[in-house]
Amino acid sequence: MAKRDYYFDNAKFLLIFLVVFGHLIQSYIDSNTFFSTLYKLLYTFHMPAFILISGYFAKGIYEKGYIMKITKKLIIPYLIFQVIYSVFYYVIYSKSMLTIDFLNPHWSLWFLISLFCWNIMLIGFNKMKPVYAVSLALFIGLIVGYVDWISNYLSLSRTFVFFPFFIVGYFIKKEHFHLLSESKTKVLMAGAILIVTLVIIIFPELDEKWLLGSKPYSYLETFSTIGFIKRIGIYTINFLMVASFFAFVPRRKFFFTKLGRNTLYVYLLHGFIVRAFRGSTIESYLYDSKTIIILLIVSLLLTFLLSSKIVTTATQPIIELKWSRWKRTFGKFKENIGEPRGQSE
Repeated sequence: MAKRDYYFDNAKFLLIFLVVFGHLIQSYIDSNTFFSTLYKLLYTFHMPAFILISGYFAKGIYEKGYIMKITKKLIIPYLIFQVIYSVFYYVIYSKSMLTIDFLNPHWSLWFLISLFCWNIMLIGFNKMKPVYAVSLALFIGLIVGYVDWISNYLSLSRTFVFFPFFIVGYFIKKEHFHLLSESKTKVLMAGAILIVTLVIIIFPELDEKWLLGSKPYSYLETFSTIGFIKRIGIYTINFLMVASFFAFVPRRKFFFTKLGRNTLYVYLLHGFIVRAFRGSTIESYLYDSKTIIILLIVSLLLTFLLSSKIVTTATQPIIELKWSRWKRTFGKFKENIGEPRGQSE
């Protein structure tokens, strides 16, 4: 059996932690310049990097039953969680009527639909030479901003805007990640992080919605030509920051490395806690200099909790549609209660 590459598990754990942290600090970006800057900085790379990793591990596209496999892995959980989130919002927001709309994904569920679409699109794009495939994906991502009706509907906007990262991930090789980890490259990447940070600080008027990829140019910019140019700039920043992130991902095994395999659990489950947090008395209470430290700790604890054995075992049937963790746990329980009480009796 091939040795598991700790590098990607580390990367996934760090990214899902940043996703949770980014969602928690969103409550403060309109009233705090520091949080606004930090939020924009995180969104320049954490989802694009996640998407790139997803593309890197999508190389089994021609395996028998692959389409059925990703349908079961992505679409069925999407339908399940779309219903669960609909009920959840109905309860916490005291809505007068429960509505379930499978064509407009709730909040973070867009990623499941888009990931499914990226895998399907890959069937056509992987027949092209990498330079043509990536160029076409970028062109589509730029042009789609002119489609005024495109938005959250079936996550179409994000699907096309973020597809370049997926296709780059598909074509990239392990050697490229090793290249990023070289000392000279790290110096360059550190410089890139500094430059991007300064740009965000110097131009605070940059709307963070540009980094979400969910809106057309007409929503984000008065003149669509400027919107086209801005998205080119955003893509440039995205790829720089994604490369910078991977340059500093550690390669050795840590106490959290194994949890990087459970990122889907954290991604799907943390929304319930974050949504309950927003608008709560706890959210309004955290408005002092210690807020950043508290939210960092809470994000880390939440990431550990939702990727823990007890949570992944309990929720595996609705996330992976499997019972293997339950069976193992039940099997161990049966073994324990079936052991002899002792020779002395």
